[in-house]
This record gives sequence, structure tokens and C-alpha cells, in this order.
Amino acid sequence: MKYVCLIIAAVTCNTLAFSQEIYTLQQCIETGLEYNYSIRIVRNEEQVARNNSIPGNAGYLPVIELSGGLSGSSYNYNYNYADGSSDKVNNNNSETANIGVNMNWTLFDGFGIQANYARLKELQIVGELNTRLSIEDLVANIAGVYYNLIRQKIRLQNLQATLNLSKERLRIVEERYFIGTTSRLEFQQATVDFNADSSRFISQLETVHTTSVRLNALLAMDPNNLVLISDTSISFNPTLDKNVLWDYIILNNTSLLLSQKNKTLSEIEYKRAVSRNYPYIRLNSGYGFTSNWYSIGNTDMQQRLGLNYGVTIGFTLFDGFNRRREQRNAQLQIQNSDLRMQNLELALQTDFSNLWMAYQNNLKLWIMEQENLVVAHENHNIAVERYKLGELSGIQLREAQNALLEAEERLSISEYNTKLCEISLLQLSGQILTYLYPEN
Repeated sequence: MKYVCLIIAAVTCNTLAFSQEIYTLQQCIETGLEYNYSIRIVRNEEQVARNNSIPGNAGYLPVIELSGGLSGSSYNYNYNYADGSSDKVNNNNSETANIGVNMNWTLFDGFGIQANYARLKELQIVGELNTRLSIEDLVANIAGVYYNLIRQKIRLQNLQATLNLSKERLRIVEERYFIGTTSRLEFQQATVDFNADSSRFISQLETVHTTSVRLNALLAMDPNNLVLISDTSISFNPTLDKNVLWDYIILNNTSLLLSQKNKTLSEIEYKRAVSRNYPYIRLNSGYGFTSNWYSIGNTDMQQRLGLNYGVTIGFTLFDGFNRRREQRNAQLQIQNSDLRMQNLELALQTDFSNLWMAYQNNLKLWIMEQENLVVAHENHNIAVERYKLGELSGIQLREAQNALLEAEERLSISEYNTKLCEISLLQLSGQILTYLYPEN
């Protein structure tokens, strides 16, 4: 028994020694949003989409290039004339150098440029929505693990109380056994119960540690420096309104907003395909300098400096029916996007209905388990007093002890499940950040 107590004390001290920081739920969320690797990655991806959403990337602006070069040639010529004579020229060298500025600008391509720019803007919004979705998932995960850690610590306290009672019972039975007022069977049974409670307590210490490490991982913190949470109980909002929540789901659910944006992107893709039915107008111009050197002939060097320009108007008459194929496929993609959005709305209705029912049932269970816990405490206190007076057997005391522990566990589970349902409902309705930060 002493050996078991020493193990429990050592594990408890080690757990407390690693807990150096004290965090509220909001502090955990703020830390996670700042340091969590997944959030940092998705924010960078959002910035990439924002960087891409510029007129130049859509094709609105011209392309201007500065280029220059030097080339040359060296030939040997043999001439055979009709009168039978011949001539030979060796090392006929010529060189050309040029430098200039060239511009190419698509003035019109059937509104394809406008469609490209609209697509880039929509992709920027999609990047923002993806960031929001990741943030909501992270906040829900942090809140879930945070409240699970509270539940596991409450269970640890309950097991500690059970262990203390088993220890006291073993002390009483041991004294009675040595003075001969109880049997060895009673003493052995008390020892077995104490060891079982010690085992459960040690296992729960591991569960608390594992949950703390999980919380640290979400916060991107060192697992050897576990955070210590400030809350010791779970509270929830029993006044959520079903109709208000559903209205918020239709307006604010991030997945639904993403689905709507995907439909918009499909419609823009159709416009891009239709733009190929129109002619295109392209402007090109340049300003440059060219110099040529000749080793033979009447001219040693020729230089040119000036402007060149041109306009190209074109129209694709036939491309193997690819335009028609692309437009038909784009229309099918619009239909698919609409079907996916309808399917998502149905899935949201299903999830919301299940979550709301679970939320209501867990609220009822929570009220009932509170009443059960009061009764279990009274029975437990009566059993302890009667056992100390010798009016109750150890088995009966153990039954009252287990009944109390089970009542505490059921209450803790109902509180935790209710909180999880509340978090899921708020996440589904896009209100989880508003709920946690009402001042913002």
C-alpha cells in the first residue's frame, strides 16, 4: 500500500511540475490561432490567392519586354558563271546587333479578360473562406480538447476521493483484523479494492497527461511544458434558439458559402468558354536600334533606329468543335455545382436536426443526473457512517462507493456531451467566434 501511494504522489508531482502556464479558453484559442501550423499554412495560401488577384494576372495590362542581341556569320562563297568563269570569296563576315523595347497588349478577347479577373477575385474570397473554415475547425477542436481536459480532471478528482475512502476503509479493516474483530477475507477484499482504485487513479493520470499533450499540440507548444487550464467546471448555454440557429446556418455556414462560391466559379468558367466565340484584337509595338556590319560590298555598316507597330484582329473559324465541347462541359459543371449546394443544404439540415436532438437530450440528462448525484451523495455519506459504526459490511460500502462514482461520471459525461453539441451547433451556424468573442 505504501508503495502504491508513493507512485501516485510521484506521478502527481511530475504532472504538476510540467504545468507552468495557466490559460483560459480564450487564451488557448488566441495562442492556437497565432502559432498553429495548419492555420499559418492556410493563411499563406490565402495570401497567395490575394497576390494573384491583380489586373495584370488577368490580362488587363500589356507585356513590355526589353531585349537585345548580337549575331554574326562567316561564309566562303564559290561562284560559277554561265560563261564558264568562276570566282571565290573567303571569309565573308557580317554581324548584327540590336536592342529594343517591345510591347504586346490584348485589347479585346471576347470578355475573357474580364472573366479571368472576376475568377481571380472569387478565388481570393475562396481563400478567405478556407482560412475561416480552418479557424472555425481549430477553435472547435481547441474548445473540445479544453473541455475534455476539464472533464478528465474532474474524473481524476472523483477517483482521488474514491481512493481516499478506500485507503481509510483499508486502515479501519486492518486495525479490526489485528485486534481480531474482522475476518481475513474482509481485509483481503479491502486490499483488492484499494489496489483497484489505485490502478484506476494512475490510469486516469495518464489520460489527463495525454489530453494535456493534445491541447499543447493544437497550440503548437512544447509537450514538455504543458499548459495548466484555469477553468475547473463545464458551463453551457441552455437558451439556444433552434430557429435562430437555422437562419444563421443558411446565412453564415462557411461550407455553404464555399459551395456558393464554387457555383459562381463554374458560371465564370462558362463565360470564359463563351468568350472564344468573339474575335480578338491585339496591339503590338516596339522601339529599337539595329546595327549591321559587312566585310565586303559597298556598305560597311547599316544602322536603324525607330518605331514599329501593328494591330492584329483575328477570329477562330473552326477548332474541331472544342469551343462547343467546353461550353457544354461548363454548363454541366454549373448544374453539378448547384446539385452539390443542394446536397450540402440537405446534409446541413440532417446534421442540425441530429445535433439539436442530442443537445436537448443531453440537457435533460444533465438535469436528471444532477438529481441522481444528490441522492448518491446522501447514500454514500450514510453508508460511510454506518460502516464506521460497524453496521454495514465492506461489500455494501463498496456498492455505495461505486454508485457515487458512476453518478459523478454520468453527470460529467452529460455536461461534456452537452458542451460538445453546443460547440458543434455554433460552428455549424458560423457563430463560434462570435460566441467566444462577443465584444468583437
